Amino acid sequence: MEALTFDYGQRHKKEIKCARKISALRGVPHQVVDLSAITPLLGESALLGGKEVPACHYTEEAAKQTVVPNRNMIMLSIAVGYAEARKISKVYYAAHAGDWAIYPDCRKSFIEAMKVAVRLATAWNLVELKAPFVGISKADIVRMGLGLGVPYELTWSCYQGGEKPCGVCPTCIERAEAFAINRVKDPAVRPEE
Repeated sequence: MEALTFDYGQRHKKEIKCARKISALRGVPHQVVDLSAITPLLGESALLGGKEVPACHYTEEAAKQTVVPNRNMIMLSIAVGYAEARKISKVYYAAHAGDWAIYPDCRKSFIEAMKVAVRLATAWNLVELKAPFVGISKADIVRMGLGLGVPYELTWSCYQGGEKPCGVCPTCIERAEAFAINRVKDPAVRPEE
């Protein structure tokens, strides 16, 4: 198993630090892929600092502000190339059911099309795209992670990019709701926050 994290110029770079910590904790080889050179090509997304991050639940308007065009397709293409070059047979992608309405490249139809594209593009060392969470909610994912001992205190969701979660951006709200549904306090939110 190996892990890739992508720096695409996102304002919430703390997720990169978190990925490094979790990979080190689990003894998983980890690389950060620098895609920051393409940031100017990807528009004015709030995730790239071109707009303000919305402070609300996900709505159609809030979602439009946080879309980075084709972000996941770009990252998946690189991950598949990486896997094929190293004879790694599977690439896992963590889109979940709550992402469908928000991000076009998290929809089941996109994932099914990418599975076909990956099969067609990996002739010598076949790679399979896996998206095990696409049909389940973030609350279900939190429940599974709690059962597996996921170090949620080391994970990051906030789009703001500060040292502490803002608590008001769409992904912070969604995360808080997922933990609340499971009747567990989010360990990434410290008591003083």
